[in-house]
Amino acid sequence: MSSDVIVADGLRKEFTVRVRTGRLRRQKRLVTAVDGIDLRVARGEMLGYIGPNGAGKSTTLKILTGVLMPSAGQVRVCGLRPVAQRTRLALSVGVVFGQRSQLWWDLPLRDSFDLLRHVYRVPAAAHASRLRRCRDLLDLDAFLDVPVRQLSLGQRMRGELTAALLHGPQVLFLDEPTIGLDVVSKQAVRGFLAELGRGGDTTLVLTTHDLADIERLCRRLVVIDHGRVVHDGSIAALHRRYGSRRLVVADLDAPPPVPPVVPGAALRRVEADGHRLVFALESAGVAEVVTALAGLGGLRDVSVVEPEIEDVVARLYGERRSVRPSRRC
Repeated sequence: MSSDVIVADGLRKEFTVRVRTGRLRRQKRLVTAVDGIDLRVARGEMLGYIGPNGAGKSTTLKILTGVLMPSAGQVRVCGLRPVAQRTRLALSVGVVFGQRSQLWWDLPLRDSFDLLRHVYRVPAAAHASRLRRCRDLLDLDAFLDVPVRQLSLGQRMRGELTAALLHGPQVLFLDEPTIGLDVVSKQAVRGFLAELGRGGDTTLVLTTHDLADIERLCRRLVVIDHGRVVHDGSIAALHRRYGSRRLVVADLDAPPPVPPVVPGAALRRVEADGHRLVFALESAGVAEVVTALAGLGGLRDVSVVEPEIEDVVARLYGERRSVRPSRRC
C-alpha cells in the first residue's frame, strides 16, 4: 500500500476570463493556472511549495482541498477525491490561510476551539489532549479568554494553527502562515511547526513568499512557475543546480601583496582595502580553504556564509524567463 497521502497526476486548471478589446467589447480568453503538475507527498513529509505571484500555488492548494475542480488530471488526498468527497476530506485535512480566519470574530479564543470540537465531532478527551499540547507549544494561555477581534496578528495566527489541528488531520495545508508577523511571532510559529513535523504524524504542505520558512522547516522543495514544476528536490540540490556556493570570508591583519590562489575555491571579491577576502567554495571543503588561508599568515578571523535561497530562486526564475519563447497573441 502506498505511503503517499497526496497523489496528483497531470493536474491542470483552466479559467475563462474576459479581456477588454475595445471600449464596449470584451473577448473570452482561456488562462491556464496549473499546467500538468505531477506530485507525490509521503505521509509525515514537510513540503515547501513555492513560486512567484500567479505561478499557481494557491490554485493547487484549492484543488487539493476540494475548493476547485481540476480541468484535467487525477488527484487523491488521503485516498479521497477532494471535490466529490469533500465532506469526508475535511475530517482528514487542516487548512490555514494567512489572510482568512476560521475563528469566530466576537468570541473568546477558547469558545472558538470548543465550537470547532462540535463541528468536527471530536471526542472530548482527544480534543483536550490536542488543545493542551498547542497551549504549551504556542503559549496560548495568556489570551485564551480574549475575543478574537482583539488579538494581535501573531496571536491570531497561533489560534488559527490550533484550530486547524484540533480534529487531528493527516495533512495540514499552510498558505502564507507567517505573512505580516513580527519576528517573535514568526519564531513561535516556525518552532511549533518544526515540532509538529518531528512527530511524523502530520504531513505539512507549506506555500510562502518567506523563504526562511522553507529553509527552517522543509527538506523537500517544489518550485512552480507558470503552473509547471521547475524543481522538485532538496534545497541543497537547488543550490547546486543554479550555481550558488558557500562563501568563506577571511579577515587578515594586512592585505596580501598579490591576490592569493586557493585550490578548489574562487576569489569572489576583496573588501576593506584588501583586509577581507571572500572566496566561493567549488571543489574544496571549508577546512581545506581555511588551511590554505592560514598559510598566508596574519589570518585574524574566518567565517562561512551559507548561500541565500532567495538568490537561487531569483536566478531560477530569471533563467526560465530568458529562455521562454515569446507567445504571439
